[in-house]
Amino acid sequence: MHDFYSDTKTKPSTAMRRAVLVADVGDEQKDEDRTTRELCDRVASLLGKEAAVFLPSGTMCNEIAIRVHTKPGDELICERSCHLINFETGGPAALSGVMTHPIDGENGTYTAEQLRAAIRPSSRYSPESRLVSVEQTANMGGGTVWDREQLREVIDAAKDAGLATHMDGARLMNAVVKSGVAAHDWTADIDSCWIDFTKGLGAPVGAVLAGSAEFIRRAWRVKQQIGGAMRQSGILASMCLYALDHNVERLADDHGLASRIATEIGAFAGVERVLPVGTNIVIFDLARSAPSAASVVDSLAHDDIQVGAFGERRIRVVTHLDVDETSGNVLCEALGELLS
Repeated sequence: MHDFYSDTKTKPSTAMRRAVLVADVGDEQKDEDRTTRELCDRVASLLGKEAAVFLPSGTMCNEIAIRVHTKPGDELICERSCHLINFETGGPAALSGVMTHPIDGENGTYTAEQLRAAIRPSSRYSPESRLVSVEQTANMGGGTVWDREQLREVIDAAKDAGLATHMDGARLMNAVVKSGVAAHDWTADIDSCWIDFTKGLGAPVGAVLAGSAEFIRRAWRVKQQIGGAMRQSGILASMCLYALDHNVERLADDHGLASRIATEIGAFAGVERVLPVGTNIVIFDLARSAPSAASVVDSLAHDDIQVGAFGERRIRVVTHLDVDETSGNVLCEALGELLS
């Protein structure tokens, strides 16, 4: 199987699994799991924050952050293609009673000017703008890495308006490796942020949400309330620590493979457009003369190749540690037969 559907499809390596055998574990709810504490301390330091909390998933990181930063009836501002709007089952509304105000950005990012235009004026008739979210990297924008100055201007505009800020950092480490900018520089002055260990870093479960000590105290209460608290969570945290130690720098290999795949795909007659490839995500649109996205996905599946259809004529390919140059060759050859 050559599985390019998502970088969440990786399986823990034998070495990662061995890390579990020596993990020092205890009751997480009693703050007795030393491995989980080590992971949270490392991520808090990595992101330049006072504290952090271990959670089962990145979606839970986003939803807990929204719950802490807002109250029912508030409004969250984010880019239209982001994970919060499209892949969390209406979580902001269902779990926090929060409206979302989408910005039509470019490749998953937006400008300070667009943000200022989206912030509500004070009125008894309107929801209150309360929270601004950015996604790093921007998944459906092709793994876009934010421009540093543009991100700084967005955060400054939010602060000037008195809004809280949050970074969905599911693939933040991809941005770090691609840009050479340290993680804490990307998250400076952002109120809450997180990294996911199941996207590209190879762990089977886990994400860590970071912020101020007070923010994490409140986040822990929500975690407990919605059933996210665990017991011997060091079993999972040990694999996340392994990922930090062994699977970050190699993300550059995924970026290189994605760039090569995009170049080859862009030459096919049946491909109308390839989005700019920021990191490890290749998104392309099929020409009207080509088969539909669903048809292409089905045809590839017969050859044990997995990609994702994201619309009638849009396909996403994601590189990760479980696909290599050989897999890339197999994918491009199969697509060439279908789209040339």
